[in-house]
Order: sequence, then structure tokens, then C-alpha cells
Amino acid sequence: MTTPFTAFAFNEHLKTHKLMGVHCASCDATFVPPREICPKDFTHKLAWVELSGSGTLVALTAVHIVPTAMEAKGYGRNNPYLSGIVELEDGMKVSARILGADGPSLDLIGKPVHVAFLDDKAQDGEATTTLAFELI
Repeated sequence: MTTPFTAFAFNEHLKTHKLMGVHCASCDATFVPPREICPKDFTHKLAWVELSGSGTLVALTAVHIVPTAMEAKGYGRNNPYLSGIVELEDGMKVSARILGADGPSLDLIGKPVHVAFLDDKAQDGEATTTLAFELI
């Protein structure tokens, strides 16, 4: 049985420390996050592929107003975290938390990054893994 192309399945791959995308055999496009149908040619000829995890930081911001889960970890107005857009070597862009910098700076744009997997426990006690990228 094939693993469905859903956000849940994507997150299950993260738990095994794999950054996965969905590849369309018909048009040769790859997507992150996963989709159940190719948005370019509307086919279902899809397969999971492991991505390199290397890329370039193309956008960056500091998040001061944080979700409840991040507030529980100590982030907030006086302790923001960084979020950005990474252009993967595999060709697609993905949004994720950025590690390895004290704050946003234009000097960081264009810097290389590599995937990082942040293992944690959810508020309900279940293990979770969050996608992040670390500046190299």
C-alpha cells in the first residue's frame, strides 16, 4: 500500500528525519508540501522522493507574536524566533524555522542552509518533529 500524499504522512516522514517531497512522473515536477494531485498537469502519477535537505536562505523574519506551542517553549515578544523561506537544491521553496542566527539580517540572505529536525513532545505528550534549517 502506498503512503498517502498528505500533511500527516509528511510529518510522519519528518519523525524519521527524512525531508520528503512528492514527485510527478508525468511532468517531472516535485512539490513540498505534498499534494494528492499534481497542480501542474492534474495527474495522479505521484511518488514520494527524499530531498537533499540543502539549500539557500532567500527570505527571513523574526516572529514576535507566537503560536501557543512556541510560547510554551519560551518564545514571544521579548524572545522571537526566526522563520524563513529556503530554496532547496532540489528546486522548490519551503517555509521553516531558521536556526543559527541571533536575529534577522540582510547579510543572511543567500547563505547556505541544511535541514534540521527538531524532536519534541507535544502538549499531549506525543512525540513531534518540526522542520527547520540551520545556517552553515
